Amino acid sequence: MAAWVPCRSWGWAAVSFGPHRGLSALLPRKPQRAPRWLPVCRQKTSVSFLNRQDLPKLAYKRLKGKSPGVIFIPGYRSDMNGTKAMAIEEFCKSLGHACIRFDYSGVGSSDGKSEECTVGKWRKDVLSIIDELAEGPQILVGSSLGGWLMLHAAVARPDKVVALIGVATAADGLVTQFNQLPVEVKKEVEIKGVWSMPSKYHEEGFYHIPYSFIKEAEHHCLLHSPIPVNCPIRLLHGMKDDIVPWHTSMQVADQVVSKDVDVILRKHSDHRMKEKADIQLLVYTIDDLIDKLSVVH
Repeated sequence: MAAWVPCRSWGWAAVSFGPHRGLSALLPRKPQRAPRWLPVCRQKTSVSFLNRQDLPKLAYKRLKGKSPGVIFIPGYRSDMNGTKAMAIEEFCKSLGHACIRFDYSGVGSSDGKSEECTVGKWRKDVLSIIDELAEGPQILVGSSLGGWLMLHAAVARPDKVVALIGVATAADGLVTQFNQLPVEVKKEVEIKGVWSMPSKYHEEGFYHIPYSFIKEAEHHCLLHSPIPVNCPIRLLHGMKDDIVPWHTSMQVADQVVSKDVDVILRKHSDHRMKEKADIQLLVYTIDDLIDKLSVVH
């Protein structure tokens, strides 16, 4: 059974799906380990490139440190220089833990053509980062579409992925949104070959998504059956999210086989979850899992 735990000072509620000590017991009494806010001037981590045979080179930034390491997996067409990615790196640096952030192929500084991107290719990118760059156990933090891909990575690499944190997890997201369109609109997209999906987060007001991208993404849907992930999972979601409904995180929690799952809802947060309190919650969640894994291991 799920248990609701109100947390007045944060404005969020945790839904626990397993018999474990959740965030509510740990976070309020450990503020000293998280930075109050991120410094304006940061020491820059240099960009490196991962060469892969017959696949585009991936741009990444790696901070070496203790295990477990943290890997940030960005959202749809987002790069590694966003607020959450930078905050996570800064926090890992403060704790002395390893951290990797990267750009998908066709995005940011990585090689590849954006029009040739697919969920399957980005899934390979994530696995390449885990296999070629990450040392030891890893906590994956996936934002939006990155949350979908982190689940795939946890299924594919259970020995290396020891915990998951989803931020507005968009499992099956684009496929679900497309399938909810009226029949005539879907038909028009099929004929044109492009879906102009409205988005306030894009400068044009639309993401132009190839129909082929949506059809390929259908092969990677997860919510139709149990998801064989057994590690601790924390799913953070804003209830003002108008891109990916917070109910999606509840569906993920319901479908994963792990018994150690918390869904944490922020009442006034939107899809990006990049306000100060959102970032604090994210780094506290990482801190909590590092502590938990340190006790286990």
